Amino acid sequence: MRKAVWWGVALLAVLAAAFFALVPGIVERSMNKVEPSTALARRIATPPRPSFAGPIVDLHADTLLWSRDLLTRATRGQVDLPRLQEGNVALQIFSSVTKTPRGQNYEANDGDSDNITPLVIAQLQPVRTWGSLLNRSLWHATRLRRAARASGGQLRVVTTPAGLDALLAARAAGGPVRPVGGMLSVEGLNGLAGDLGNLDRLYRSGFRMAGLTHFYDNEVAGSMHGEAKRGLTPFGRQVVARMEAMGMIVDVAHASHAALADVLTVARRPVVSSHGGVQATCNINRNLTDAEVRGIARTGGIVGIGYWPGAACSTDPAAIARAIVHVRDIAGIDHVALGSDFDGAVTTGFDTAWVGLVAEALRQAGLHQSEIDKVMGGNALRVLRAGMQPLSHEAAGR
Repeated sequence: MRKAVWWGVALLAVLAAAFFALVPGIVERSMNKVEPSTALARRIATPPRPSFAGPIVDLHADTLLWSRDLLTRATRGQVDLPRLQEGNVALQIFSSVTKTPRGQNYEANDGDSDNITPLVIAQLQPVRTWGSLLNRSLWHATRLRRAARASGGQLRVVTTPAGLDALLAARAAGGPVRPVGGMLSVEGLNGLAGDLGNLDRLYRSGFRMAGLTHFYDNEVAGSMHGEAKRGLTPFGRQVVARMEAMGMIVDVAHASHAALADVLTVARRPVVSSHGGVQATCNINRNLTDAEVRGIARTGGIVGIGYWPGAACSTDPAAIARAIVHVRDIAGIDHVALGSDFDGAVTTGFDTAWVGLVAEALRQAGLHQSEIDKVMGGNALRVLRAGMQPLSHEAAGR
């Protein structure tokens, strides 16, 4: 009997080890897919790889959600340091996803369930993250800092305008490997618990951008995919003011139409929609109306165009280019950028190593080189550099 018990314990241990070792990877492989269309697959198979010499900035990737070594080339997902280097990406904004609802959809979700908790446990994250959304974001920040320290200077965490300029100077100086910058964002301020001090904790941990909502309404604002879809709450207005004062960029991706309108009314600094599309080229609730695009542009902000079917109604670079051209046509070339949503449980036609395909599609769409430079990174660098600068006490009090 005792031997049987020990055999049973051993079997359970083996099964548990297999579960924790294999299941997170299986889950991610089923969600973060790269599936090029037939035409795109032919293009990828035909050398040379498209390149873009200027700084490339991607406003949104959810890579820190998954249990992968950021410094090692992976056989799954869409972003890691080797592929960022191959794609000549200068700055990747890494977003912290803390909670998503079961049955997630673009139309209406409540916040009563959570897909992320089982993933957090399966990945053997620290116990403090199992029940705390705030601690999940703080853990993501720790993971990025650890990766940067272990990278030998190839990955740098950017938190200030001076740090951004130093990164760009190091890249311009040449060398065998150009460093890549990583900046932290939060996808939905779901973990504040009504306490502005928690926003300060995120800032001290390195976060310099935050989306107000994700897939459900929260205490800050309504979500485009929530049930009530309300505007900014009184607490949300405090959050926006505090973010702008300390140098944390306001991201309205996923915000309800009412919340976005409220943000545009109170914003004193450039507003970002980090990832998504426009309804004019892809008529899905996830995407922005022309009036919203123009409103973001009036703040001096930018709209990041995504690479998945929910943003562009296709995974082909030509569809991404169509959305970018539309933003240029209605709001100006200074107000559009790249926002892939790589590793965000989306299917794309290419990974970050092939982001030069977007520049190639923009050339084919007739954009001039100066316009392509702005889309691929110039516009984002301008907004991020300004947005990370804290307001003066005088400006903050106006």
